[in-house]
Amino acid sequence: MTKVLIVEDDSNIAQLLQLYLEKEDFETKIAPDGGKGVELFRSYQPDLVLLDIMLPVIDGWGVCRKIREAGQTPIIMLTAKGETADKVSGLEMGADDYIVKPFEMKEVLARIHAVLRRYGRVEEENPKKLSFDKLVINMESYELLVDGKRVDTPPKEMELLFHLASSPNRVFTRNQLLDEVWGFDYFGDSRTVDVHIKRLREKLEGVSDQWNLKTVWGVGYKFELHTPGTN
Repeated sequence: MTKVLIVEDDSNIAQLLQLYLEKEDFETKIAPDGGKGVELFRSYQPDLVLLDIMLPVIDGWGVCRKIREAGQTPIIMLTAKGETADKVSGLEMGADDYIVKPFEMKEVLARIHAVLRRYGRVEEENPKKLSFDKLVINMESYELLVDGKRVDTPPKEMELLFHLASSPNRVFTRNQLLDEVWGFDYFGDSRTVDVHIKRLREKLEGVSDQWNLKTVWGVGYKFELHTPGTN
C-alpha cells in the first residue's frame, strides 16, 4: 500500500486529505508541524509527502530541504500562496508539484498518481504490462506488440492506450484523459485526444474481435472488451 505523509497544521484540511486518501486505499499519517514532519518522514518512510509551506516549528521550505538531503521521495507542496515566485522556489528546491489552496480532492489525487507514475512508484497490483488477444502493451519497455509484431508507437500514444486498457469498458471523457494522461499542466485542447485515438486506431483496427477502441458519442472513449464474434 502506498504511504503518504501529510504535513499540514490546519487540522480540518489534514483530516479531509486523510479521509479522502484512505478511501482511495492510501495509507497515511499526519504531522501537524514541520518538526514532526521531519521526524515522521524518517520513521514512517512514506512514498510521497503532501507538504504545506506555512508551518510552525520548521516551515515547508525547511522540511523540503531536509527531505531532499535524505533522498528523492516525491513532494507535492500545498499552500495558500499563489504567487509565481513561491511556485518557482518550491520547484527549484526539489518539490515535484505544487497545489494552491483551495483545491479539489480529485485534483490532489490525480496529481499524486501523476507524480508516483513519474517516479515509477506504482502499486505492485497495478501492472505495467497488459495482455489481450493479439495485443501486448508493455510500459516497462514502452513496447506495443500487435499480432506478435512490434509496432512503433510514440510514448504519449502508449500512455493513452495503457490508461484506457487498464480500465476496460470504462468510459473516459476527453477532459479526463487530458488530465490523467497529459497532466494538469497541459494547456492543449480535447482535439489532442482525438488525434491520438485516430493514430492508435490505424495501428489496431481489425486486429481482434475481442476488443476495440470505441467512441462513445457525446462522451469520450473506452477500451471495450467483448466476447469473440460480438460487436
